[in-house]
Amino acid sequence: MKRTYQLLVVLLFLVGMSVAGCVAQDDTKSSLNSPQVTVYPASGDGEAYEYVADETSSGGTASDVSLSERKTITSIEISMEVDNASRTVDNIIEMTTKSGGYVSSSSVYDTYYDTTPRKEGYITVRIPSGNYTTFVKDIENLGDVTSESITGTDVTEEYIDLEARLNNLQKQEKRLTEILNMSKTVEEVLSVEKELERVRGEIDSLTGRLQYLDNKIDFATINIRITEPTPITHSWGMRDALSSSVQGFVSTVRAMIILVGYLLPIAIVLSVIIAILLAIRRRVHKKV
Repeated sequence: MKRTYQLLVVLLFLVGMSVAGCVAQDDTKSSLNSPQVTVYPASGDGEAYEYVADETSSGGTASDVSLSERKTITSIEISMEVDNASRTVDNIIEMTTKSGGYVSSSSVYDTYYDTTPRKEGYITVRIPSGNYTTFVKDIENLGDVTSESITGTDVTEEYIDLEARLNNLQKQEKRLTEILNMSKTVEEVLSVEKELERVRGEIDSLTGRLQYLDNKIDFATINIRITEPTPITHSWGMRDALSSSVQGFVSTVRAMIILVGYLLPIAIVLSVIIAILLAIRRRVHKKV
């Protein structure tokens, strides 16, 4: 009984830490301070005691981090015109490998301008953050750059908060594992395992997010659109003239059909009137 009592006290203590962690998650400043938790005995007897959680490993707020330590995700968009799109894509792939990066996706396809084909390409590469400046300069030498933009997203605050929460959860996991090893009854084991499963699930989620951010931070994303020059055609205007003449003929026929539609009812009415007049004239001649 005494052992079960002690186990419940420890579990309540861990739940108190989890609640403090949730409150800290909603308030970034609170998450970077040391929360104080009051733990009460499960039976209601005995004295409550105060527990001050360990400080997070962040060492301060995001604003305290120097510029060299800030976490930034870099994205670059480049559009360029080249003589040969396929060859340029191959050159970029080779340059990417030499720079220590990798190709995320690439494609080369045919487009048509006035029935004349030309090739276009699109390639996305990931380049180590320390090498992307040199890589972009080398890319600019492959053709005529028509547009270029660089975007940097600062994720330092999110990164620090994730590390702090992960550090806290890992401590909880260690303590719960120790409690699990001390548990003897089935009820105690199931209770601790349930809490341990929840903590490990949150650890996996935070670890996955940090790995995703690390990849985005360590490798700049560069999207490159490649086009070939617009082809120049010499048709001497014959095709345009033929097209215009056909359109003119169709328009004339259409106008004639519309005109007949308007005149046909008038012609019918006039024919009836003329027929009546002729009939009257014949009767007058007969009487005479």
